[in-house]
Amino acid sequence: MTHPDDPSAFLRVAAVQAASIPGDIIANANTAAGLIDRADHAGADVVVFPELFLPGYHPPTWESRPALCDLEVDFHGQVGDRRLDPLRDMAQRHRLCVLVGASVRQGPRRHIATLLVNRFGVVRDVYHKQHLVAVEKASFTAGDRGTTVVVNGWRLGVGVCYDATFPEHARAAATDGCHAYVTGGAFNVGGEHRRDLYHAARALDNTFYVVFAGGVGGLAPWTLSGGSAVFDPEGRVLDRAPGKANGLAVADLEAQRLAEVRRAHTMLSDLRTDLSVRDTVEVEG
Repeated sequence: MTHPDDPSAFLRVAAVQAASIPGDIIANANTAAGLIDRADHAGADVVVFPELFLPGYHPPTWESRPALCDLEVDFHGQVGDRRLDPLRDMAQRHRLCVLVGASVRQGPRRHIATLLVNRFGVVRDVYHKQHLVAVEKASFTAGDRGTTVVVNGWRLGVGVCYDATFPEHARAAATDGCHAYVTGGAFNVGGEHRRDLYHAARALDNTFYVVFAGGVGGLAPWTLSGGSAVFDPEGRVLDRAPGKANGLAVADLEAQRLAEVRRAHTMLSDLRTDLSVRDTVEVEG
């Protein structure tokens, strides 16, 4: 018998791997629209884009030309900027949910954000990156809460790049009942080993799916390494975008597989919460 809170049998996800043009939200929204169209042809229900895909991951541009990079968020958390029309229209046409990286402004504060574009083309600011790397701290404010997005009963915990390097961030999603952890990233060339290890580990740690969308290209020294992939609940790669070109990693999240892994590996239910209580033993001599 299916529990009312159980996810649908399958959810097909597409993790985008793509390059952005720094400061050109219109061009990047058009690129996003084309990739959403490709994802629809692949049968995707949800499309995930890299960190800061809309303004591009290029610190000199977001520092010196914020008006080109930022999107204003209204009182209701919605983004009405017409530069996003190509992306909005394509999501509505194909009835897809899209998670895309952006730079948003709320009053005096700027955030590295994940925007949700729903099947009706409405754009909402749903998550702010909670862990900022050094180059980001001068321009952005860290978020103060996590986010779970629910699509067809699938609970998707949202993260952005550096968030995924902290096991506690993904664990918070798992303890909120998430079936998958979805992140957009911008890992520099040279960080491929860490990038892949982090996301495989977060999947196995929490016995849930991990969807990672990585940016590629970019201006040195911010040249990005891609690596878009979908990991199963044991940390195995289900699909990976090829090379360093624009493309997709597409895979089905399967409710039966998720349940099987969680029956076999009970780390979540066996977790002890009292491990911060420690003894110190000094060795003499």
